[in-house]
Amino acid sequence: MSRTAIITAIQRCLKRGPLPADQQAMLTSRLATHPRGPIPARGQLDLPGRIALFTQYAEREFATVAQLTSPAEIPTAIAAYLARLHLPPTLTISPHPALEAIPFAAAPSLQVRFGTTLPADSTCLTHAFAGIAETGTLLMPSGPRTPTTNNILPDNSIILLPAARITASYEDAFDLLRAEQTFPRQTLPRNVMLITGPSRSADIEQTLELGAHGPRRLHILILDGQG
Repeated sequence: MSRTAIITAIQRCLKRGPLPADQQAMLTSRLATHPRGPIPARGQLDLPGRIALFTQYAEREFATVAQLTSPAEIPTAIAAYLARLHLPPTLTISPHPALEAIPFAAAPSLQVRFGTTLPADSTCLTHAFAGIAETGTLLMPSGPRTPTTNNILPDNSIILLPAARITASYEDAFDLLRAEQTFPRQTLPRNVMLITGPSRSADIEQTLELGAHGPRRLHILILDGQG
């Protein structure tokens, strides 16, 4: 169903036509200016504070976090993580330029494949657009180089997050997305996922179950000095 058909159906159900010109102008102005609400104090930190707060909140939500100083450390860090958990040394990698540039030959035990995850794939490495310190959340927009499937299908999700892209607040993260997006007509991507810890649910008898609707493990690699 087209966007026009959906809007027409909603208007019909509400028994109303197009908005009056003054209301349309008000909504257009609001969408263009992105007014902000109050930002809490923890959403107003410098970079070291943002990194520390992001780590604190991510670990509180059952993620694990490691800090690296160079892309050269990534392959051995991933190999060690998989070995520690007795997981297969196989890795599907999103086709993001920053991930394609990683020297995976430094960890010959890893079997890597670039592309979209398949049902049999157990671990995937993806690239975060930004991190949000105030809740330990990852912002993951969809796109040809960042397939959404890679965020939700594998049991084990490893996400590379440049430290410089840890924002203090949600407002800062979405400002960054709007400023840097390269999509047609200055629109946001089709899908933006906000990920806080591994997938979990306590719907059944209030028993916490990890991996209910997505990865049961979330491991975040914070890469210092990277924008």
